[in-house]
Amino acid sequence: MNINKHYLELQESYLFSTINHKVAEFQREHPDRKLIRMGIGDVTLPLAPAVVAAMQAAVAQMGCKSTFHGYGPEQGYGFLREAIAVYYQRFGVTLPADDIFVSDGAKSDLGNILDLFDADNTVLIPDPVYPVYVDTNVMAGRKIVFADANEENGFLPMPDRSVHADIIYLCSPNNPTGAAYSRGQLEAWVDYALSEDAVILFDAAYEAFICDEDLPHSIYEIEAAKRCAIEFCSFSKTAGFTGTRCGYTVVPSELVAQGIGLRKLWLRRQTTKFNGVPYIVQRGAEAVLSEAGQRQCRANIAVYQENARIIADTLRGMGIWFTGGKNSPYIWLKCPGGLDSWTFFDRLLAEAGVIGTPGSGFGKNGEGFFRLTGFGEKAATEVAMKRFQNLFA
Repeated sequence: MNINKHYLELQESYLFSTINHKVAEFQREHPDRKLIRMGIGDVTLPLAPAVVAAMQAAVAQMGCKSTFHGYGPEQGYGFLREAIAVYYQRFGVTLPADDIFVSDGAKSDLGNILDLFDADNTVLIPDPVYPVYVDTNVMAGRKIVFADANEENGFLPMPDRSVHADIIYLCSPNNPTGAAYSRGQLEAWVDYALSEDAVILFDAAYEAFICDEDLPHSIYEIEAAKRCAIEFCSFSKTAGFTGTRCGYTVVPSELVAQGIGLRKLWLRRQTTKFNGVPYIVQRGAEAVLSEAGQRQCRANIAVYQENARIIADTLRGMGIWFTGGKNSPYIWLKCPGGLDSWTFFDRLLAEAGVIGTPGSGFGKNGEGFFRLTGFGEKAATEVAMKRFQNLFA
């Protein structure tokens, strides 16, 4: 028996597992310290009332023989896929419901989609980046090249025509930096992908935080993107589904590789390896997209956006360079005093009781940078930034 030795090429621990270990150790040594968590992007506000009501009604249906639901369609129930298609019309994008696949979250599908592609493909990934993009390809033994995201380009790298890629990861608004691509920038990436006969894996998990009207919410707002892009989205941050788990992936029928439609392959993969998202959860997700659900979820997002504004205003007043904070709940800041990111993490934890995320955990270009999130309570965010100000002013 042989193991997959590519797993041995991974870092010993997933970034957030390392953070949790360090925080747990700190709390054992300082049991009376109350910490403010601004690290992992987990929401704190409860599900919207419309979502709760829909899920309660679905639970009642599951308790009645005449309305009970067993195995559902692996691709997702038609009522949710149709609701998602209607949601895309707000961006001027027309999607057939058959091109939409309901999942248990974007993270899973971003890794699982790789089942469609041979290991002998070159993968282009921005650096810094959400670790799942890198780790899932390391596990498969693919060649990875990195697009250089840095302070000079606002952590929004653009295509390099001298570099070949078969699979391209893009995330906008970006996790971890909070930066968002403009329409013209995404057009350049689509043109590049078509010229390379490559596929873009586009992570739009934070599109609901975009408030600039000129910024695209979906890569399919770009003409011709359906011929080269697969889009992933999630209800986790949009509607607080981090503990409920629901997302979706769009694989357009127009997307063809070597004469084979990738939608057909993804459908075959899902029907073989995935049993679908629970009926109760899908009814809740449908309610997110209702008029009441959208209004209530937008109110929650506004709280997180206000927290991000508080962080951004504090950093701006201190003269600290950062991106994000407007079209995303993330703020990506340059560590004060030239500190490396883990030293900054340790100092912020020990002296201010604030937990963030070291940029080096997202790639080599993350060294010297740090991520703070706006997913806490407003009062806690204000306290955290006052401590930050006192510590680094």
